[in-house]
Formats: sequence, C-alpha cells, structure tokens
Amino acid sequence: MAIRGPRLEFSVGAFLLLALASLLVLAVASTNQRFGLGGGDYVLKARFSQIGQLRAQAPVKVGGVTIGQVADIQLDPVKYDSIVTLALDSKFKDLPADTSAGIFTSGLLGESYIGLQPGGDPDVLKSGDEIVFTQPAVDLIQLVGKYMFSGGGTTAGDNDSTGADAPATEPQQ
Repeated sequence: MAIRGPRLEFSVGAFLLLALASLLVLAVASTNQRFGLGGGDYVLKARFSQIGQLRAQAPVKVGGVTIGQVADIQLDPVKYDSIVTLALDSKFKDLPADTSAGIFTSGLLGESYIGLQPGGDPDVLKSGDEIVFTQPAVDLIQLVGKYMFSGGGTTAGDNDSTGADAPATEPQQ
C-alpha cells in the first residue's frame, strides 16, 4: 500500500526541512560563529615579532578553553611588528593586567591559536588595552633547519687520532 496525496508531500517536506536544519547546524559548528549569542566583545591588542601561520578567526584560549577569536591582524608601519586584535567574550573582561599571550599550534601541524596566561595583578585589562607580555610563534621549519645545518655539534671526524683532546689522567700511585 503506497502513501499518496498530502501525506507524501508532508513527509518529503519534513525530510527536506530536517536536512536543511542539520546543514545549518553543521555550518555554524564548523565555523565557530555565535550569531550574537553570549554578549558583547571585549577587545584587547597584542604585539608579536613573529605570528607564523596565525590567521583572523583563530581561537583565543585560556587553559585550553576558547574564550574568543582573533579579530584582526595588522602590521605596525614603524616597528614592523604584527598587531593582533583579540575579540573576547565580555564575561572574561577581568583578565589581570600582567596577562601574557603566546602563539601556539594545536598538535604538530594543526591550526595556530592565541593562548592567554592570566597573571596575578589586581589591576585588570580594560577593553582596548594592549597585552605587554607576548611570546612569538615558533617556526618549526626554521628550528629544524638551524639544527640540521648549524654545524654546532661535534662529529666523530672532529677529534684527531692522537688523543690530544682527551682529558689528562692522574698518575697511578
């Protein structure tokens, strides 16, 4: 017995609405958009000498918990530092004035994010303030290159065969 008429149309319509709703939820979850939920933003700035692969919309985390995102990245035309604007949720507006910021990577080749480490200062950062203590991104490729091609280590061929570099031994008694 086949379903005909309005019940078939209703079933197809309900299925399509369910599919569209699930696609919308997936799109929102994958882009971390809040659509105005969670209150206003609290804006801080941080200056870094090297930002690596950090991009706008990257997460800002405290203790591994996302509390905001990178809103903007600009280049200071005088000092040639990167000025990163952080948009944090307003419920985290009481960060101590000695909070530090670092650029880290999730996993070995994962996305870059800003990690904040709150200090113990009783004064708090106000919206628009700059985080003074920053740690730049570590360029993994540059570190590997320095290690491989630095020549800083000794090899077996560096010592001469006469033993001139060997430590002196004390005479036996």
